[in-house]
Amino acid sequence: MNFKAFSTVFAMAIGLGACNSSHMASMPDPGVSTQDSKYMAMLPNFELPLDFRRQQVDDPTGEAPGTVLIDSRAHYLYFVLPGKKAIRYGVATGAEAQGWTGVATVGRKAEWPHWLPPRDMLERWPHLKPTVDAGGLPGGPDNPLGARAMYLFQNNHDTLYRIHGTNEPEKIGQDVSSGCIRLTNIDAIDLFNRIKVGAKVIVK
Repeated sequence: MNFKAFSTVFAMAIGLGACNSSHMASMPDPGVSTQDSKYMAMLPNFELPLDFRRQQVDDPTGEAPGTVLIDSRAHYLYFVLPGKKAIRYGVATGAEAQGWTGVATVGRKAEWPHWLPPRDMLERWPHLKPTVDAGGLPGGPDNPLGARAMYLFQNNHDTLYRIHGTNEPEKIGQDVSSGCIRLTNIDAIDLFNRIKVGAKVIVK
């Protein structure tokens, strides 16, 4: 290949790269409170692989703005924006036996939420009984719900499934939870700030 031909191919490659990158844009971190900073400083610092970092993408869902769609197989959560765009977050999802799918709404939201293990989890993991007997775990860096929780309801009833932060960020991109959808804490804060109570959530 002569230099002229090589230059043409190289220019095309650069152009294609620029075209592809136009479909994705990294997102700045949201502002955090003093309490957020204090608690998150006590948690593991883990850098996600590039594919699971928060970024704006072309909307693949076709849903209305404000909707959340979770692609459990790909481990992505999409928050739909106006203008056929979406914010894509990497998530950890339910292990195959405990994975939950369906359509729900956000029934409520909480910052650094209290956690009480549900009955089915206690049956699988009896070592959590002391936590239940103590009335649950207060919000904080030791709490598995992390910095924020968004509670999923169907027909005005709590499904017991949540979209929430985590104190195990290294597990984003895996099937590890008991059906809940885990985000990094900074991503949970970002989504929490955007999503409204009553928002439609699709898990598939």
